[in-house]
Amino acid sequence: MTSPLTDVPKSAQERWSPRLWGTLLVLCAAMFLDALDVSMVGVALPSIAADLDLSTATLQWIVSGYILGYGGLLLLGGRAADLLGRRRVFLIALAVFAVASLFGGLVDSGPLLIASRFVKGLSAAFTAPAGLSIITTTFKEGPQRNRALSIYTTCAATGFSMGLVLSGLLTELSWRWTMLLPAPVALIALVFALRLIPHSARDDSSGGYDLPGAVTGTAAMLLLVFTVVEAPEAGWASARTLLSFLAAAALLVAFVLIERRSPSPLVRLGVLRSGSQVRAQLGAAAFFGSYVAFQFIVTQYMQSLLGWSALQTALAFLPAGVLVALSSTKIGGIVDRFGTPRVIATGFTLLVVGYALFLRISLVPRYAAVILPSMLLIGAACALVFPSLNIQATNGVDDREQGMVSGLLNTSIQVGGAFFLAVTTAVITAGDAHGGGASPQQVLDGFRPGLAVVAVIALAGLLITLPGLRRPRGAAVGSVVVARSSDTDAAAFEPVASDAPTAGPAAGTSPAKAVLRD
Repeated sequence: MTSPLTDVPKSAQERWSPRLWGTLLVLCAAMFLDALDVSMVGVALPSIAADLDLSTATLQWIVSGYILGYGGLLLLGGRAADLLGRRRVFLIALAVFAVASLFGGLVDSGPLLIASRFVKGLSAAFTAPAGLSIITTTFKEGPQRNRALSIYTTCAATGFSMGLVLSGLLTELSWRWTMLLPAPVALIALVFALRLIPHSARDDSSGGYDLPGAVTGTAAMLLLVFTVVEAPEAGWASARTLLSFLAAAALLVAFVLIERRSPSPLVRLGVLRSGSQVRAQLGAAAFFGSYVAFQFIVTQYMQSLLGWSALQTALAFLPAGVLVALSSTKIGGIVDRFGTPRVIATGFTLLVVGYALFLRISLVPRYAAVILPSMLLIGAACALVFPSLNIQATNGVDDREQGMVSGLLNTSIQVGGAFFLAVTTAVITAGDAHGGGASPQQVLDGFRPGLAVVAVIALAGLLITLPGLRRPRGAAVGSVVVARSSDTDAAAFEPVASDAPTAGPAAGTSPAKAVLRD
């Protein structure tokens, strides 16, 4: 594709034009909405249950429906952006998101509300990888892309944090406002996107669409996410859960076999031969999984044990969100100087310490001594880790495969969030801490093992990152596979990027392919 930065003098490339800033802000708005929608519904669930007379099982699916659509279709969404054109996919999905938001705020039925949430998750599964790949193909690899990605991913983290605050405020009026708020914002973003987002190239020489891979890959992800979400209620060792995991594994095996033979795979498996790419994917799962589980425990602790209101609970998370927002324009420069492995490792270290400090909680609220230090450490960790993981995953990847890699990364994030939240929930409920006769101290004691698991997940993320520190900062370590064979998915690959700071585009070029404008 032709980037807005192409054929521009180097001195001019250092300054972003108003149009380029506008493009980035539109993409940030969409990512902010995706993250906002994940977290904002949580505080509103009690009001929704009372208004629509929903059972606990039905209420769970208001959250899980979004996760199922989002996590299950990300691989398909990422590849669709590459094949159909990123601009087209982004605009259509954003319009669907706006309509589904409006519909969700007007319905008077639990099943219809769940359906609207699933459709919103589905649309986010297309906007997220399309938006990320638009950034990585518009901004030149190196300091410019790192800066853009740091702003973009920080908006996502801010949206997730601010969702709690906004939900606490809006729920005081009506839970419907938490559903309706994204609709006008999405429509405004759509209007600007039509004018600002550049037309992108689409691949017209891939030999057709990988329909068998799309079917098996999507079915595998949907079943895997569904099984993980349902496992705590059905039982991890139940026949239903085990058979579901077995079926998901069988679909994944079929998917891999299909991708190895497909001339135009949904996911080119050769990209996973890179240690840096694998570390980014696993790190993303550990990072988001630990934070989602932590947030779940903390909201329960603050509301059920401390007796805080939804708004008070939301405000307790505010320092972390503010810290993330204020650091948005700084992280790119830090990555340029130190490289992604060092920044990610530092962030995971802060994350582990922050979670460990929260183990000191008691039945008496100690905000200044316990809660605030943890939130500040976690906020700093989010600011460092999330942008760096996105940079590491997308550096060195050919433009035609940016959507695929973006889909992989977002899939890792969503599956990691669903899986580790389910595991943490199972640990908390294993001791029947929420039984009818449990004392407040027993409930608190039930939370502690869950917090310990959260810290261990973050520690695992740190350990996954450490191998990337072994090489010199300036050495090329083969972080990403960019070359591809014309007849097999992994017959040829060339390590050209690194975990180290990047000063410009990766060396080497990929074979030219025919492209069309969308």
